[in-house]
Amino acid sequence: MNLKNDLLLRAARGEQVERTPVWAMRQAGRILPEYRKVREQAGSFIKLATTPEMAAEVTIQPVDILGVDAAIIFSDILVIPEGMGLPYEMVEKRGPVFPRTVQTMSDLETLRVADPEADLSYVTDALKIVKRELNGRVPLIGFAGAPFTIFCYMTEGKGSKTFSVAKKLLYTDPEFSHALLQKITDSTIAYLKAQIRAGVDLVQVFDSWAGILSPAQYRVFSLPYIKQICDAINEVPVTVFAKGAYFARQEIGQLACSVVGLDWNMDIAETRQMIPDKTLQGNLDPCALYGSFDQIRAEVKRMVGEFGTQKYIANLGHGVYPDTPPDNVRCFIDAVKEFSQV
Repeated sequence: MNLKNDLLLRAARGEQVERTPVWAMRQAGRILPEYRKVREQAGSFIKLATTPEMAAEVTIQPVDILGVDAAIIFSDILVIPEGMGLPYEMVEKRGPVFPRTVQTMSDLETLRVADPEADLSYVTDALKIVKRELNGRVPLIGFAGAPFTIFCYMTEGKGSKTFSVAKKLLYTDPEFSHALLQKITDSTIAYLKAQIRAGVDLVQVFDSWAGILSPAQYRVFSLPYIKQICDAINEVPVTVFAKGAYFARQEIGQLACSVVGLDWNMDIAETRQMIPDKTLQGNLDPCALYGSFDQIRAEVKRMVGEFGTQKYIANLGHGVYPDTPPDNVRCFIDAVKEFSQV
């Protein structure tokens, strides 16, 4: 199917674009009243994420309402542990909670490598619906969590500021840590391949907790597994977004990925010097969207000016916060379109 708007894919491949493509992490979500309505009908986050028709509806909403240049499937990075045999619950105001954790080799033996066709068919079914409904309007982004980030939740059992339980295992039981990371990696590659078969045009790997590791640990426990994923996925462009891993930008730039995502702490000019040949994505502070329209426009103008309009995908430096007014997100999107015209 020919895309009517292929800006994102051309930018990801480093081709010339007439303006910079723009989308926002967590664009399909709580900022939109239309999303909240569907979420209410579903009754729970997990019901929404596992009901293909509902997940498809909220995936497409930002394309219609905000005018973004891509849809990203409404799902969760924690479907991978679920597919491996470690279910989670989404607790209101607390986030994800795993009733059971994995901390020993015998725990690990109870898990399988996820079979996406059998275990995660609700995601691939949703992707097929979105692909059909979008009808080539914009590209569709698939995603997965990076193995280390998934490891954090599977061993800790919940969100944490420090993930000290997860990090402790890296020191006390590196053999177990590598074995679990490998099983997560194998599951993730299979899952992303299934998303590609279902029609996604680009995939993003989110290493949300990259920043809690030291540079030395990151090189041992995260990068090699992200490298395996990048090496295995050659059908579509891959974006790697490692929040907080400013110390690993050079190494991330050497992976077989097309796009490197930046958070708002990563200096743009410095990163361009480190990664001259790849497309960069980012990196407006999501809190900038609490400002006035004039402030948002000024921030966007500065950001686009620093990145330049080519080899660049405009985005936030992390997901949009749930209490951000939708009109402010639309102002961000519109400002990128205005200031990046070539």
